[in-house]
Formats: sequence, C-alpha cells, structure tokens
Amino acid sequence: MRERIARIKLVLFDVDGVLTDGRIYIDNNGVESKAFDVKDGHGLKMLQRSGFLVGLITGRQSQIVEHRARELGIDLIFQGVKEKLPVFEKIAGELQFKDREIAYMGDDLVDLPVLRRVGCSATVADACEVVKAEVDFVACHRGGRGAVREFCELLLKESGRWAEVVARYF
Repeated sequence: MRERIARIKLVLFDVDGVLTDGRIYIDNNGVESKAFDVKDGHGLKMLQRSGFLVGLITGRQSQIVEHRARELGIDLIFQGVKEKLPVFEKIAGELQFKDREIAYMGDDLVDLPVLRRVGCSATVADACEVVKAEVDFVACHRGGRGAVREFCELLLKESGRWAEVVARYF
C-alpha cells in the first residue's frame, strides 16, 4: 500500500455519505442543511498543506457543498454528477495525472467505476458491502463522522508526510 500511496497527487471525495452522514435535513420552508465533521475538514486541509490536490465529485447539487468547499479552499468541485467516471477522466486528463496518481473515497454503487480505476481506493465503515469488498481501505469511522480524517491520516503517514504535519503544531 505504501508504494501505491507514494504516487498519489490528487485525492477525490464523494460528498453525501462520505463527507456527510448521508442524511439531508429539509425544514418547513424547503431549506436544506447537512452536517460536516470539522475533523474531516481539518484532514482535508492537512492534505492540501502537504502538497496533495483535493477535489469533490458528488451526485447532488447543493449550495451547502459549494460553501463548505470554499471554506476549505477546494476548487475542484463537480456537483450534479450522475456518472462519475467521465468526470474523473476529465479531471485526470486536464491535470495530466495517471489513474494511479489519484485516490478516491466513495461509499455507494455509483462510486464503483472510479474506485476501480484509481491508485488508492477507500470507503467509509457504513458503505454498502459491495463497495467495502472492492476497495483498498475501509475506514473504521462512518461517513460524516471521521472517516475522511482517517483516510487523510493514512495517506499522510504512508506517504511519509505525517511527521512534517505534526511538527507544524509544535
């Protein structure tokens, strides 16, 4: 796994069920809300500060996701994506990255085509069983509850960047 992670330059994430717990709250006025774990957000920032590019590919369209991505300094945001593989191929092509230089974390069947192509694939503890059976890494934490942070730390540790990240806090 270490050799595979050493090649990773870009880390892509699904949103609903990965960065969130998959629940969507809608109030009486039709206003939607979602919850994001700050530890997951910090993990994404640590990846960025360590030289990884970070992006989001999600099936739903949401201003909430746009806002959270801006807060985290994520510019690669693709929303309303029904088929993720063509978007993945577009990103890889535009950035001139090989599949093996990209990691992806997804949680459901729609994510499988991308999970099968990347250099390092990951999912959350509460992903569907088919996905869990096919990925390189299954987090102990659930989506929206620290799974992203867990994957970020794995990438940082296995790429030899973890000590540098920790040293920034002392």
